Amino acid sequence: MQSVSRRQPATPRSLQRIAGLLAVARAVFAARGFESATTQEIAQQAGVSEATVFTYFGSKRELCVEVIRQWYAQITAELEAQLPASGSLREQLQFIVRKHLDNLMGEGAGICALVLSEGRTADKSFTDVIAELKRSYTAPLMSVLTAARSAGTARDDMPLRLMRDMVYGSMEHVLWDYVESGSKPDIALTSEQLTEMLWSAFAPRTAAEQAFKDLHADMSSVLRRFDDKLR
Repeated sequence: MQSVSRRQPATPRSLQRIAGLLAVARAVFAARGFESATTQEIAQQAGVSEATVFTYFGSKRELCVEVIRQWYAQITAELEAQLPASGSLREQLQFIVRKHLDNLMGEGAGICALVLSEGRTADKSFTDVIAELKRSYTAPLMSVLTAARSAGTARDDMPLRLMRDMVYGSMEHVLWDYVESGSKPDIALTSEQLTEMLWSAFAPRTAAEQAFKDLHADMSSVLRRFDDKLR
């Protein structure tokens, strides 16, 4: 994936200037949203000219991409470093859910709305970048699910991608409710409830449940053969 910056910074001063621009841009985009934010306001708050913004970023969209890219890099690194490696699947699920809700709600509704809404933009070049960032961010969950399935602690009759979408899709509804209402839910309670719901879906089937499933499959097969003979 190529960098969005127009010019690669060559000096510590340039690096510092870009870091300052990105910090200000993150706050402005979070406060105003992408459409209402302006590069002029970002430049003024950063104490530089608007031309300086366009020295490093080709457009407001590219600046926003880099803000979100750095945000994803930060939270992905934290998740990879802090995710318990030896916990049970349920414990790991709860950590991931709690961490994600903390990440999205921790800076207020603004950054949450920015990340959720800009991921749905019609700009394909932008959505492709977001999709790649999301794949990296959700990779730890996919590794957890894969390991649990190999150990027999997660059901193996459900596609991994669907399991991933269940985790992050359920949280997205909670986050949109937060953005639209402005009322932050109890994160600890919500993460516990979501984890319980997900665990009930991902936990391996008991022997009785599997036996019932096998019986249902056998009966269905018998009925199909019976129907075929009647035709």
